[in-house]
Amino acid sequence: MSYWPEQFALVLLATCRDILPIAAIIIGFQLLIIRKPIAHFKKTLSGFLYVVLGIAFFLEGLEMALFPLGKLMATQLTTAEFLGINPTVQNVTWQAYYWVYIFAASIGFATTLAEPSLLAVAIKAEQISGGTINAWGLRLAVAIGVAFGLGLGTIRIVLGTELYYFIVAGYVLVLIQTLFAPKMIIGLAYDSGGVTTSTVTVPLVTALGLGLAEAVPGRNPLLDGFGLIAFASLFPIIAVLGYAKIAQWLGKRSLSS
Repeated sequence: MSYWPEQFALVLLATCRDILPIAAIIIGFQLLIIRKPIAHFKKTLSGFLYVVLGIAFFLEGLEMALFPLGKLMATQLTTAEFLGINPTVQNVTWQAYYWVYIFAASIGFATTLAEPSLLAVAIKAEQISGGTINAWGLRLAVAIGVAFGLGLGTIRIVLGTELYYFIVAGYVLVLIQTLFAPKMIIGLAYDSGGVTTSTVTVPLVTALGLGLAEAVPGRNPLLDGFGLIAFASLFPIIAVLGYAKIAQWLGKRSLSS
């Protein structure tokens, strides 16, 4: 019974240590450079306390729920009984793990739609563009990109293919898309890759990759388990640039008709 409070206290102290430099820089610039008092000091202080407590609870929740859950799902989806194969078979074809790919794509799509940072960026982009950029359309494009990226990333883990092949090819495609994409969407598309690697997506995706690398024979969790976040960052850029180009083409087609 005493383990959890002690563990949470350690996480809380570590969170305070991590937040302290941020607070020091903000307060230092406010008082020493701008030389103005902090507006609404009590409200700001309570906000920092909420942030510290929220991050501490979130990190503890990751260790208690999301990391074990991701590893458990990867293990269950790769058992010989679930795959319907002979347990003595060593070389299993990559097609046999299709439920892993479907699960990875589904969890990527769902977590991206629930990502608070993406929601904030999509709403702000719609407001600034005067409705030209649709918030739901942007969120769906990013979610589809993450889903495809994680599905492809899990295939890479099962196959054991080198990560840089996919990353180099993906960024070459991004550069080609950038040449033809509407200028107003380019910055937003590049930012959309970053907002997907935030509080909701990263923990579960990381746990899934490590669990899958441990469960698939011949894979090293350190070498093969990481890298899914790179897919979750790259393919939303491709998806948003593609979404913008399709939307531009449909707009020109409707005007011409």
